[in-house]
Amino acid sequence: MSTSTAPTRTAAPPGPVTGGNTLAGTRTLIRFALRRDRVRLPVWVLALFLGTVMTAQNYKTLYPDPEDRANIAETMNSPAGLAMSGPAHYLDDYNFGAMLSHAMIGFMAVLVGLMSVLVITRHTRAEEETGRAELVRSTVVGRHAQLAAALSVAVLANLVLALLLAVGLPGLGVDGIDTSGSLLYGATHAAAGIVFAALAAVTVQVTAHARGASGMALAVIGVAYVLRAAGDSGSSEALSWLSPIGWVQRTYPYVDNTWWPLLLCAALAVACAATGFVLSTRRDVGAGLRPEKLGSPVASDALATPLGFALRLHRGTLVGFGAGLFLMGAMYGSILGDAEDMLKDIDQIQEALDRIGGATVVESFAAMVMVVITVVAAVYVVMAALRPRSEETAGRAEPLLATGLSRDRWVGAHLAVAMGGGTLVLLLAGLGFGISGAASTGDAGLLWKLLGAAVAYAPALWVTVGVAVVLFGWFPRASSAAWVVPVYAFVVGYLGQLLQFPDWMNNLSPFGHVPQLPAADMSWTPILLLTLVAAGLVWLGLAGFRRRDLETK
Repeated sequence: MSTSTAPTRTAAPPGPVTGGNTLAGTRTLIRFALRRDRVRLPVWVLALFLGTVMTAQNYKTLYPDPEDRANIAETMNSPAGLAMSGPAHYLDDYNFGAMLSHAMIGFMAVLVGLMSVLVITRHTRAEEETGRAELVRSTVVGRHAQLAAALSVAVLANLVLALLLAVGLPGLGVDGIDTSGSLLYGATHAAAGIVFAALAAVTVQVTAHARGASGMALAVIGVAYVLRAAGDSGSSEALSWLSPIGWVQRTYPYVDNTWWPLLLCAALAVACAATGFVLSTRRDVGAGLRPEKLGSPVASDALATPLGFALRLHRGTLVGFGAGLFLMGAMYGSILGDAEDMLKDIDQIQEALDRIGGATVVESFAAMVMVVITVVAAVYVVMAALRPRSEETAGRAEPLLATGLSRDRWVGAHLAVAMGGGTLVLLLAGLGFGISGAASTGDAGLLWKLLGAAVAYAPALWVTVGVAVVLFGWFPRASSAAWVVPVYAFVVGYLGQLLQFPDWMNNLSPFGHVPQLPAADMSWTPILLLTLVAAGLVWLGLAGFRRRDLETK
């Protein structure tokens, strides 16, 4: 007698949420994002907090007397000084709190904006680009959960920074920095960061690539800063009211403590976030609202080579940094003509300029500014040098290396773009610095001096690339440690000159061995040694990459 067995019914795996709660799973995704950023976000927040605290403490040493503060207020009351800092109303009562707000809010708004943009793109568009978002959304996760989680993490990071500033600054015991002003000062940082996070929630819907989304958001931050600078310099104050950075500066912490401009930030943030959620429903996962352009049916001969292909991948970043550094150089060059008057009453900066040397204050100040410009160029070369790592972990390197393309040629093409591109952006920065500086000082010869000063730092950039490729070749999971080089260079190369760090700390940085042109005389020995060190590091990194297996996530 035969028996029949009834078919067994198995439960289907939970599918995506197609209706109802579009925010389902948000709390879990927030915890997951915080887990992923358990090192990254605390480093960002603590660095911004400690940088502000150090600046506030340093003001007590730089400007101990009311006369010193009155002198610097008079110095800053010029179009160039206001463009670099903020509105002139802060100068009416230039106590330590007013000085801190005047000098730092505009600068810090850019940094918290950068932090917020990177958080949003990392947890939204980058997840879609790698395919992880599609896997997550195939479970019981609402359509808007991923964007809501990313925004929540960005808001939380900004609120923590605001709380640290509100609590920490009054504890310094600096005259003029009180509790009520510090509460507003911290709130301005949170407001700026949240606005730019909401803005990034829109840009991640537009393009299908994380780099493009970040670039669009950062470009808007740059426009906001330029509008603020143009309005504060006296062109038209209405321009400043077109910028969120101008809004937070006009709260006037420690001066008037005006809270209502933050309502403008809140309204813009809500509008941008809502727009981001709406736009996300009008596209597919992994796609962007902007349609991909149809490429040529036949690739160019250059694109078929490793170098041409690498240049195609890097061109957006290269163009962005080139334009940005040219404008940055032009902005700094515009104040060279007023540098002597601006700095004559600041004893600590005068001491730093004296240590640099130079026939004039203009040359010494230009040499100091060149350190800042070079550090920004170093940010580009680290990004470019680590591009092979992102290609490897995304799984795009393996199909290429499965062909006749050698590992050395593949990585070497990216390194060539990093080194050559780094030199190019330095040239553009020096060109902008030189043209603007020559115009503001009336010294045409300054153009060639500043061009030469910029190019002199190229070997230091090559060493930075070498450090990145050594980490990539031998310690791929520690590749992000390459960012220590530009950060350390800024701390000891720029702030160290003001705070009088010992010389041995500067010698640990490749940028510390470059002659500080145009103030110092040219010396070819360190240039040649840095070039040899860079070549050795690149060789060592390539050797390590040849010996290890590829890693994919």
